[in-house]
Amino acid sequence: MNDQLLTIVQAINDILWGKILIVMLVGCGIFFTINLRGIQIRKFGKAFKQAFGGFTLKGEKAGKDGMSSFQSLATAIAAQVGTGNLAGAATAIVSGGPGAIFWMWISAFFGMSTIFAEAVLAQTYKKEVDGQVTGGPAYYLRYGMHSKFLSSLFAVSIIIALGFIGNMVQANSIGVAFKSAFNINPLIVGVVLAFLAGFIFIGGIGRIASFTEKLVPIMAAFYIVGGIIILVIMGKETGVAFKQIFVGAFDPSAVLGGAAGVAMKDAVRYGVARGLFSNEAGMGSTPHAHAVAKVDDPTQQGLVAIVGVFIDTFVVLTITALVIIATGANLSGATGIEATQKAFEMGFGHFGIVFVAIALLFFAFSTIIGWYFFAEANIKYLFGPKALNPFRIIVLLFIILGTALHVELVWQLADMFNGIMVIPNVIGLVGLSKVVKKALVSAEERNIL
Repeated sequence: MNDQLLTIVQAINDILWGKILIVMLVGCGIFFTINLRGIQIRKFGKAFKQAFGGFTLKGEKAGKDGMSSFQSLATAIAAQVGTGNLAGAATAIVSGGPGAIFWMWISAFFGMSTIFAEAVLAQTYKKEVDGQVTGGPAYYLRYGMHSKFLSSLFAVSIIIALGFIGNMVQANSIGVAFKSAFNINPLIVGVVLAFLAGFIFIGGIGRIASFTEKLVPIMAAFYIVGGIIILVIMGKETGVAFKQIFVGAFDPSAVLGGAAGVAMKDAVRYGVARGLFSNEAGMGSTPHAHAVAKVDDPTQQGLVAIVGVFIDTFVVLTITALVIIATGANLSGATGIEATQKAFEMGFGHFGIVFVAIALLFFAFSTIIGWYFFAEANIKYLFGPKALNPFRIIVLLFIILGTALHVELVWQLADMFNGIMVIPNVIGLVGLSKVVKKALVSAEERNIL
């Protein structure tokens, strides 16, 4: 049964990720890059100033009127920086060769303009539901595009993609990592994760914001420093890894050899697919965090959103990829999180396995919290606040279930539902592009940006 389901899901993904979504996502990014005159380049410095100008580990208290801009960024990054940066990077390299990372970079570069548009629209069309500010693609599809069908399709897709299947992926990777590092039964890990997550879920937006603004800076610094130490230890192999990424992007056989059976289309496909799963630009997830930011103008949060993609892909994911390629762990036969653990083991010895397990616990658990928050907004949109408690119980059950499933099926299911939710979101982004352009022009005329 498991093999039959895997075959069906893989066939669907071959159609979705063969050309359709790659063209939609990269095309949308190119469109907004041109339409907004290279916003991710022109305002790059301003974006970091907007994001970190008032940085503190103890920000203002979040509540029904929303979060601070940094808390929204932290919640977005919590969702973005997860297994896609550790297990996902390894999966992309093993399946598409080192060149897949180049295509991750390309999709992320254009995705920075896409996510700017997402955040601006999320701010523009946010609403107050049951006395609490909320927003996201379902809201700009409903009130901007005036399409109940697209908004409902997106809402259902993201609830399944992130709230259920996506959180199974996060729990699955944590379970595998802790099994390798500490020989702990993954099911026990799942129960503990569900208990901790439930405590945060019940606390609402205030507890979620407080959790992410403290954990995200600490976990990012912990992982980045560890990765850089290994890259320094590897010396010239780090430079070779960079070369393999650029050469492998266009000629995988030159890096892996013809027997590997990896073609350029595989590098592009897995690079863009895992890039989406990592930075989520165009997927429609992070706008839920940016919608509740308390800013003076929607474009200010748009700049903050750009920073999230940069940190996720060009910093954290790149460090993971370089460590894997420089150590040769991608050629060891390991896949997913085990390949990443193998790479850090080569650099740090057995401590490397423990290091990755701890890092993944931080990354993936924070993603569970972020994705729950995104899905919750859509539960409210479809069913109202009364449906939250049943939804929380189902999510917690899926977290436990995720630790017991086969990793390949979980990843393939995640790819499928991520792909489905992209379609209505991209339609909305392009359809409302004039709203984004008008907001940017107005902000520049008023010297807000």
